[in-house]
Amino acid sequence: MAQKRWVFDPGSGGAKIPDRVKRHTEQRIRRYAEEHFAGRYTRLDIRFRAQFCYIDAYQEPEPLGPDWPPPDWPESREEYLERLRNTPTHLCRLRYFGNQEGWGFAFYTYSDSRYALSVFPSGEFLGPPEEAFRVSAEMYL
Repeated sequence: MAQKRWVFDPGSGGAKIPDRVKRHTEQRIRRYAEEHFAGRYTRLDIRFRAQFCYIDAYQEPEPLGPDWPPPDWPESREEYLERLRNTPTHLCRLRYFGNQEGWGFAFYTYSDSRYALSVFPSGEFLGPPEEAFRVSAEMYL
């Protein structure tokens, strides 16, 4: 009979994030973003739920040509720009495993509107939140 063994799965599980860790993690991500990605987003939305930390960015829309929108467009130019300003760019989701330096990392994939397990540039499944932000921001911002 085969023996059962526990195997770490970076794509499942995790631990509820304590309030102290939430505050510290949010400060770390915001500080890193301001130092390295200033001007590439207008605001960040960092939210926590159970074992997850979700990071979204908002951006100023690209300038529109003088003929935009077309006459049959269902919203005005101002409405269109405001909608784009308020549409988040989902960057990534972090998974907390009880260690502030060892978070799991998942990209948001727009092709299927899901978070997909990712590895850090080091090749590891766990790493610091700033590194996850950097990788996803370089991809999407």
